[in-house]
Amino acid sequence: MFTQLKNLFFPKVCAGCDAFLLPSEDVICTFCRHHLPLTNHYLTNDNEAFKKFYGKIPAEFVSTFVYFHKKGIVQEMIHNLKYRAHEEIGTVIGNWFGENLKSVAIIKTIDEIIPVPLHKKRLQERGYNQVTTFGVALSKKLLIRYNNKLLQRNVYSKTQTKKNLLHRMEAGNRSLFDVTFSEADYNKHYLLIDDVLTTGSTLEACAHALLKIPGAKVSIVCIAMSHS
Repeated sequence: MFTQLKNLFFPKVCAGCDAFLLPSEDVICTFCRHHLPLTNHYLTNDNEAFKKFYGKIPAEFVSTFVYFHKKGIVQEMIHNLKYRAHEEIGTVIGNWFGENLKSVAIIKTIDEIIPVPLHKKRLQERGYNQVTTFGVALSKKLLIRYNNKLLQRNVYSKTQTKKNLLHRMEAGNRSLFDVTFSEADYNKHYLLIDDVLTTGSTLEACAHALLKIPGAKVSIVCIAMSHS
C-alpha cells in the first residue's frame, strides 16, 4: 500500500529519457532498452576498445557495454548514476552485461573485480563510487569476488574542468594509483572496471599499478565507451 502511494505522488521515471515508467518496467523504460547503442565488444577479442590499449598495457581482454554519445540516452544514464545517486542504474547494467560476459571464455579465468577508485576526499563528497553497484552486480552474476581495497587513488582532482589535464597527468604518471598487496594477491587475473572509457589514460594508470603485483594479469570492462 505504501509503495503504491509513493509511486502515485513520486512516480518512477526512466533513467535514460525521464518518461514515467510502467509498472512492468524497472529503472530503464522499454523504449530506451531497445534503443541503447550496444557495442557488442564482448563478441570480438580484437575490438575497438581493446585497440585503445595497444602498446600501453598488456590487457588480456577489453569490453564496454554501450556507446556514449553527447545528449544521448547513455549520457543521461551515466549522469544520473554519477551525480544524482541513482546507483540502481549500475545494478541493471551490471546484470545485463554480466549475462553477456558469461559466454566469454577468458572471463572464467578472472579472480577478482577491481573498481577504479575515487580519492578518499572525493568519496566523502559524493558519498559513493559510481561503479560500485555495477561491480557488485557483475560479481554476483559472474561469481567473481569484488575487491575495492586493493587499488587506491593517491591524487585528488578538485573540479571536472581539470579533467583533461588529469588525463594527461595519469598517462605519464603511474604514481597516481597504487596497490596494497600481499603474497595472496600474486598470480591473479584482475578485471578492472569503470563507468566510461574515453582516452583510456585513467585505466592505463590503474592497470600499471595492478601489474606491480607479481604474476598479475589485467582485463578491462566499462559501462560505456565515448564515441563520436
